[in-house]
Order: sequence, then C-alpha cells, then structure tokens
Amino acid sequence: MRQVAPVTESADLVVVHGDTNTTLAGALLANKQSRRLAHVEAGVRSYDRSMPEEVNRTLADHLSDLLFVPTQRDRQNLERENVTKGVHVVGNTVIDALIRHLPLAEKRSDALARFSLKPHDYLLLTFHRAQNVDGKVAIERALGAFEAVAKSIGFPILFPLHPRTREALKRHGLEGRAQAIEGLHIVDPVGYLDALVLEKNAALVLTDSGGLQEESCFLRVPCVTLRENTELPETIESGASVLAGTDPERVVAAVRRQLESKRDWPNPYGAGTTARLIATIVNQALG
Repeated sequence: MRQVAPVTESADLVVVHGDTNTTLAGALLANKQSRRLAHVEAGVRSYDRSMPEEVNRTLADHLSDLLFVPTQRDRQNLERENVTKGVHVVGNTVIDALIRHLPLAEKRSDALARFSLKPHDYLLLTFHRAQNVDGKVAIERALGAFEAVAKSIGFPILFPLHPRTREALKRHGLEGRAQAIEGLHIVDPVGYLDALVLEKNAALVLTDSGGLQEESCFLRVPCVTLRENTELPETIESGASVLAGTDPERVVAAVRRQLESKRDWPNPYGAGTTARLIATIVNQALG
C-alpha cells in the first residue's frame, strides 16, 4: 500500500480486480485516500469465510463505488448484503482474455507435442488452494484421489505444479509419494498460452481454481472442481462442473460422470465484451 500510494493519491478512479490480497490492499488504499473505487469481478461469493479470497472480495465490494459483476446471481448476492448502488452486470474479463488469446495460443504453443499428449486423450489437473495443500492430511487425501483417478480412468493426468503445492509436498515429505503415482505427470508451471491449449484439448479438467472453472465452462470441456464449495455456482447448475472435494471415491465418480456429459451447457460469463462494457461505464461515471 505504501509503494502504490503515490500513484493512487491523485487518481480519479482506482480499479481493483478479483479477490487476491492485492485486491484488498488497493481497495483499502483508495478508501483511506478518499479515491473512488471500482471492483471488477464483484459480487462473487462462495459463502465460505475460511477462504481468504472470500474475505478479500467481500470487503472490496463494500468499499466500492462501481461494482462490475459477472452475472445476475452476483448482483443478487450484493443485494442481500444491501449493496445496490453502482452495480453493473458485465460478464467476466477472463472470457475476454480467452477469446483474444486462444487463436494466438493455437499458433504459438507446442504444449501438446512437448508433453507427448493427444487431443482429448488426457486430463489436466491444477491444485493449489490453501485449504487443499497447506495441511498434510488434506494433501495426502488429494494425492489418493489423483492416484485413484489415474488407475480407474486410464487417461494420463498432466499436473503443472503450482509453487505453493510444490513447497507443501516438500514440507510434508510427500514429493516421492506424488512422483510415484503412475499416470500422473508432474511438470513445471506453464504459461498462459500453453494453459489455454492444454485446457481446450483436455478430455476433462480437474481443478480447485476459479479461473479454470470459468474457462473450461466456456470451452465446453467438462470440469471436476476439487472443492466442497464454489463461488461459481453457475458452472455446477449448468452441468459444466461437479463439486467433488478430494475424497477419492467421489472424485472418481465425478470424473466418470463428467466424461460422459454432452458438453452443451450455456456459457454464463459473457461473449468477450466485458472490458468494453466496463470502459464505457467508467467513462460515463467520470464524465
């Protein structure tokens, strides 16, 4: 906050995005400097206060003058908290980014060849949230789920390993356990363009990431969400994703179910026009 303060102190509008610690820091800073604040991806709720992201986005919303929500449900979430002014339903910028960069990704990325993968013949796994990896019991249970899927489903599982997860495996002495799972291919983190190509061509995505839930929904790639709740209930209601936690039996059952899905669900997160809508509203608000 101290480092950013000289930049924001004369701003007409401070814009924060998402639910990270920097989101909250920016929102608090704008409030203390009496600057107007806009929150992109407002109104999203998991209703699980044990998630730091839930606290960050809720506080940012209640400090904001302009709230750009992805869906009507997110607007309703804010109404229940008595936040009604300055709320605009605009979709999600993650879809703007995906639509803009996917053609470039397909031209430039060699991820499939680099990892010796065939389209629709592998599962993509990402896993990094604090409640899933910080505790030894939790991450051991997750490894059991990954092993069960690898044995039961038969598809190779590509697992770009998040730095937080790598550190947790090391801290808990579980690196060898993870490496020994047959069919689980652990690789270094991949860049955005590679990630888009890997998502689009996967038979299924296993993830605890919010962004991948949205992206796989848009790409019509079935998803299994490795959590007990989600801030993106639209993905569950549409059938694009299933909540499975990390219990091995539940995860295997969810994977089997999703692999048989029709992939005809609607996309609730916009058609790639979110950024333009936000820019238009900001322009009007600033006069």
